[in-house]
Amino acid sequence: MKTTILSIFVILFGFVNSIEAKNFKIASYNVQNLFDVAADWTEYTGYIPNTAYGWNRGMLDIKARNIARVINDLKADIVTLQEIESKKSLIYLRNRLINLGVDYPYLAIADLKATTVKCAVMSKFPIVKKEEIIVDNKFARNILKVTINVEGNFLILFINHWKSKEGPESSRIVYAKALKEEIDKLEDNVDFVLIGDFNSNYNEYKTFRNSAKLNDTGGITGINHILKTIIDFALVDEKALAAQTANEYLYNLWLEINKKRRWSYNFFGDKNSPDNIIVSKGLYDERGISYIDNSFDKFDPDYLFKRKALYQWQRAKKGRGKHLGKGYSDHLPVFACFSTEPFCLKKRNYSATKTQRPVCVRARTGRHQDYNIILFDIGRVIDYLTIYRP
Repeated sequence: MKTTILSIFVILFGFVNSIEAKNFKIASYNVQNLFDVAADWTEYTGYIPNTAYGWNRGMLDIKARNIARVINDLKADIVTLQEIESKKSLIYLRNRLINLGVDYPYLAIADLKATTVKCAVMSKFPIVKKEEIIVDNKFARNILKVTINVEGNFLILFINHWKSKEGPESSRIVYAKALKEEIDKLEDNVDFVLIGDFNSNYNEYKTFRNSAKLNDTGGITGINHILKTIIDFALVDEKALAAQTANEYLYNLWLEINKKRRWSYNFFGDKNSPDNIIVSKGLYDERGISYIDNSFDKFDPDYLFKRKALYQWQRAKKGRGKHLGKGYSDHLPVFACFSTEPFCLKKRNYSATKTQRPVCVRARTGRHQDYNIILFDIGRVIDYLTIYRP
């Protein structure tokens, strides 16, 4: 029976991959401090190489191998990263992936400003343009803007790592305003994605409201009010996104999954969603790149947990001491799938479990060019449905 199931899976997967449409996956991962071993004196104290804290070539190799394992298992075509120290550490990670048989030939990092950690991206598709958005704050990390060519279709990614919640909301508002200013320069039909660690929940306007520490802005949030992922007091849904004529409102993909799964960071039991993928209306039309509906999720295999907690990179003295050479990151990756075929709306299934994630496949069938969506659950077909193009 197992052989039969596997054969069906191989046949179906081979059939889908033969289709002309290009489907691809984009992921975001805050890797929790990937530093090189060259002393630049901009490092966090615990990451100055070859000190009593134990950050050295051996530790870098363990850390890079662990992160490479996650990225390899993610099977993403484009991986956006946060907390990368330098181009050296980015290349080191890429080389560990090559050892696993995975190559990302195109790299970019926001390194025009000497911040301690930076945003970066690895891509299997050509990066045809790289820019950095300067945030109006001396210590703020630049936002990385890249244009990627997916078989003649251009997709813009804005890769973010906003100020942590050690600071109030006003320290994140400055990132949102800089980003919004760049978005407003784009033509209305441009395909773009906002992605990364925003240090803001998808519904931040609700979760921070009663916090005296965070709410220093009279209830205004960067992710919701400035970027306009809410209309009045409601989060923007797909219908509102697609119906607008301009890029005024954006849609946060956390809304694609069950509320219980809407977290990627767990701070002593307080589950948050700082890692976001936010999409534009251009990804819901029949031109260029489109979002594959309901493909968003977080990546949470068992090995990223230990005793029901995230298996973050381990250091002695509650994270302030010597590196122990174990663990991964204090964030889970998030991902979504996209295509060069027109957008197709799909009925939402909030009951899907983490083992029922959609594979990024979409097959064109029939003379009317309708679509078959095939979902797989570890080698067996769990759902098969047809969506008709209007």
